[in-house]
Amino acid sequence: MATTAKRPDVRQLDERELRAWRGMLRAHAALTKALDADLDTAHRLPLSSYEVLLYLNDAEDGRMRMRDLAASVILSRSGLTRLADRLEREGLIRRESCPSDARGAFAVLTPAGAAKLAAARQTHLAGVRSLFLEHFSDAELDALGDAWDRVVPGAASAPGPTCG
Repeated sequence: MATTAKRPDVRQLDERELRAWRGMLRAHAALTKALDADLDTAHRLPLSSYEVLLYLNDAEDGRMRMRDLAASVILSRSGLTRLADRLEREGLIRRESCPSDARGAFAVLTPAGAAKLAAARQTHLAGVRSLFLEHFSDAELDALGDAWDRVVPGAASAPGPTCG
């Protein structure tokens, strides 16, 4: 049985649409690159590693299932596995098997990982403020949060680390 999926709108983007779309992509790329460089220079900690440590720090008992962690930090499972391998070699996390599911595993923040996160947190917060937040008024930040929630419902208020 064939489905009658709605055909996507294939019109070319007009100047306003293209400016908004490309602006979002370029801003995201530039901000993540700058934050990554700041964290790597100051703490030898890439942004992706920082995010893993941050999510684990805010998780109950400092642990998350690997699949949930991958979804939280927006990595594929294989991408998170490679990152977790490195973080484990560095002593920042450890993995534990899941007693109720032999295929599942937990990532657990170690004391060394918590210390690394604490050291890097001020660098990250300062970067988020100077690179992004300081460019907007409170009303504009509210409007941005509302806009992200229209694009991806719950995106601006999705559960995650409480302070970055």
